[in-house]
Amino acid sequence: MTEISRKAFRQAAVAALASAALAPGVAAQDVRWDMPNEYGEATITAQADKVFSSMLAENSGGRIEITHHFGGSLGLRSIDHWSAVEDGAVPLASTYVGVFTGLDPIFLLTSMPFLATNPTEALALIDAARDEYARAFGESGQILLMTEPWVPVGIWATRPVLTPEDLQGLRIRTYDRNGTEVMEEVGASPIQMTWSDVVPALATGTIESVLTGASPGLATNFPDYMTHYHEVGFVMGSSMVHMNRDTFDDLPEDLQQILLDTAAEAEAQVWADVVEALKGDFANLEAADVTIHPEPRPELIAVLQEASEPILEAWKGQMPEGVADAVLARYEEILAERQ
Repeated sequence: MTEISRKAFRQAAVAALASAALAPGVAAQDVRWDMPNEYGEATITAQADKVFSSMLAENSGGRIEITHHFGGSLGLRSIDHWSAVEDGAVPLASTYVGVFTGLDPIFLLTSMPFLATNPTEALALIDAARDEYARAFGESGQILLMTEPWVPVGIWATRPVLTPEDLQGLRIRTYDRNGTEVMEEVGASPIQMTWSDVVPALATGTIESVLTGASPGLATNFPDYMTHYHEVGFVMGSSMVHMNRDTFDDLPEDLQQILLDTAAEAEAQVWADVVEALKGDFANLEAADVTIHPEPRPELIAVLQEASEPILEAWKGQMPEGVADAVLARYEEILAERQ
């Protein structure tokens, strides 16, 4: 099948799903939505999706039900979610927002290296910029329903990565522009790729390292390929559940309110859950015979942080005048309130 025919097939598939949701015979008050997520069912964002959909079914008395499509099973990768939701091909999606950095610079923020590296910091950073995220989605006919935590990002590798010298030439998978720029600056050989391409790249030796968290790696059988995990505290990013605005507006007012209230309730729950989930990461790594490097050498962290500093300054320049400084100031205020 050619790339053009594959694309046409995917477009036809998502269009058919959207049409089925509106087919005659479905009661006007009953809503059935398909929701893609490129990541596998065992990952933390997939579990967050399930928390949301379960709460929504209960709070709506079964009037809104979501069918999940994990692992890119709809033929959509994360980068495709923006246009798919904007066009109404799918009503909503759960997406790692680092892939949206080319659409609006605000989406660079949650993947800013060493700015927010734990759940408290990551959620505070999101709250500081929530209005800006809502603006970006709104300009594309979408709404932000909720955010979902990822986990602190470290380095999986086939060998120890302990010194700046160990980074030289390291064939490492990165997932967004920020990570790619940092790794290039320190002399590694980054390859930016979507999650579904990672295991094939490991199997063929195209990459020997992956920039991601402990639990996503375990959920994707990384120990079959890599036996070292380095807790470098690179960043703690997030996914976001975003929805087509027209789909939302077509809901009865009571279901609109139930949806918004449930999204807020689910967001609070999944961010609380991640704190507990992180406590088991090292034990799970040990059980998988992965060698853990919990405290990177200062010289390694120093070169990574130094390479990251220009990225923050460049981001400030991409944002409208005064907005970046206001967001970062608000971030510090929120952190002070919560710590």
